[in-house]
Amino acid sequence: MNQLKTASGLEAAYHSVRQNLLQERIDAGHWVGELSASALSTATAISTLSFLLDQSQDDRDIPVDQVRRQIDAGFRWLLTQQNDDGGWGDTPKSHSNISTSMLVVAAIHAAKRDRELNSQVAKAESYIESQGGIPGLKKRYGIDKTFAVPILANCAMAGIVDWKQVSALPFEAACVPQRFYNLLQLPVVSYAIPALVAIGQVKFHKDPPWDPIRKIIRQSSVAPSLRVLEKMMPQSGGFLEAVPLTSFVSMALIHCGKQSHPVVKKGIQFILDSFRVEDDGGSWPIDTNLATWTTTLSINSLAVHSSSWINELQNSDETDHWRNCFDWLMSCQNLEIHPFTGAAPGGWGWTDLSGAVPDADDTPGALLALRQFFDHAELLWHGTELDQKKKQILKSKELGIQWLLGLQNRDRGWPTFCRGWGKLPFDRSGTDITAHAIRGLLAWKDRTNNPTLGSAIDKGFRFLSKTQRKDGSWIPLWFGNQDLPDEINPYYGTAKVLSGYWAAGGFDTTEARIGLKWVRDNQNPDGGWGGGESLAWPDSDLGRSSVEETALCTEVLLNDADEQSKASAQRGVQWLIRAVESNQIQRSWPIGFYFARLWYFEKMYPLVFATSALGRALAQQQTE
Repeated sequence: MNQLKTASGLEAAYHSVRQNLLQERIDAGHWVGELSASALSTATAISTLSFLLDQSQDDRDIPVDQVRRQIDAGFRWLLTQQNDDGGWGDTPKSHSNISTSMLVVAAIHAAKRDRELNSQVAKAESYIESQGGIPGLKKRYGIDKTFAVPILANCAMAGIVDWKQVSALPFEAACVPQRFYNLLQLPVVSYAIPALVAIGQVKFHKDPPWDPIRKIIRQSSVAPSLRVLEKMMPQSGGFLEAVPLTSFVSMALIHCGKQSHPVVKKGIQFILDSFRVEDDGGSWPIDTNLATWTTTLSINSLAVHSSSWINELQNSDETDHWRNCFDWLMSCQNLEIHPFTGAAPGGWGWTDLSGAVPDADDTPGALLALRQFFDHAELLWHGTELDQKKKQILKSKELGIQWLLGLQNRDRGWPTFCRGWGKLPFDRSGTDITAHAIRGLLAWKDRTNNPTLGSAIDKGFRFLSKTQRKDGSWIPLWFGNQDLPDEINPYYGTAKVLSGYWAAGGFDTTEARIGLKWVRDNQNPDGGWGGGESLAWPDSDLGRSSVEETALCTEVLLNDADEQSKASAQRGVQWLIRAVESNQIQRSWPIGFYFARLWYFEKMYPLVFATSALGRALAQQQTE
């Protein structure tokens, strides 16, 4: 009787999350998702709009009423987000951190609200002092100046930090051809050239160097580096579709007296367009959306339970949705040399919007999704159209494979954006990125004649072997756990790497066996994984585990034939079923890192990961 109850509970839970996932599609057939509101983004946007009002001599080109409304609404929302310790976190569910707290205080001063909000500022300053002040901020980022310098520059522009505390950035380096950037050992990551230019220029404008030679070089580089910046700016006006980066660039140029420059005008419009109305005010997200990423994750998770996937594609009411989804995904592939990173054609970025940059996480996700469309093409197209679509897929995947192969680093791993930028943390090869790249290549190994593909995969596994920690886990680059020391996330990292081993044929390597043991040994008493003290489930027996981490760890153990893994996986399945039955399965938790370790949560992650894990469990149950 218990087995029957478990079986029916699993089937009901799977169909519930699967249906919820399908309902998140937009009418065009793909997914967009929704990123969390961000106190950090909101603070930088407020500062930029406030500086614009202060510095502009002519209001005719500025929608003053709209700007003021957004500033006021942003403050209303920010004041609801101050934590008990006086600081602010990146999201409404995040611990306080010194970066966001300093940016909020800067925004209050930029908007001249410091007297009005004196008590909030006093609490925040006490928190910032407890975190070490400016030295504490610099310690948080180490040698990486990508974010520390813009934060301090923002504070200097607001009048609360001396410009002497802001490091100079070599903006003249942007005038060097892109192919040589990795040789310059720049103090910022590969995707932060706009910040290098704008923040470098405002530092030069406000606090020029005493060295006359350096002064002459930098003065002569102002105009050409601005031309580089303008060339890099996407049609949307948002650098990387990111409010913080766009805000830093815009506010810096405003303080250089360039508020009428096209980069500023387009950047301000992007900031205004990115504003979201909240119940208690208004806010800005960390990025516009992760539409390509959420779409490929959704496709690949739905395809795990093959019979449901086939039924979905055969459903005449859904055929147009899937055809549109395919066409949309194909349109997201970058087919030109990218102006932002100089990336070759062939990769995919995280969204279809113009600010996206091709990367080594979204590209394998797209390759895996295209394999699903290729293998089931006969369900969507017929006759000559079928032949055309299959040829289109094969051509597209060859470009994607070639792009991935060209990105592999000398250390044998895959970086996110640019090969050879290994000096700073978020430019190095990543275990999660490498494992995903391997899976994307393996998905097409039987349909490509590329002679270097097998060697690249082998090298990738050597990188993964080398980066496995002594306890058996792997640490990812782009995901974290705010309740663990150093904010690392071995649950996500280990599960993603083990998925790469499984895709290659199983878990018969020493590295995989040790990794699986780590996953089993680190299961929470409640049956789930991850989470921590900051995750409180209301009126449930879900303990402190998160949906995202539990689903990922459960699925990877379901793929293992070991009896201990099976038992541990079943406990994870039961946790997920309880989460569905208590209507908690869609509850997101801060797990993602955006650029420079900025936290976010995405409403799609729980549904996507739970659909995949429960689909795997149900498929196994139905074949036993």
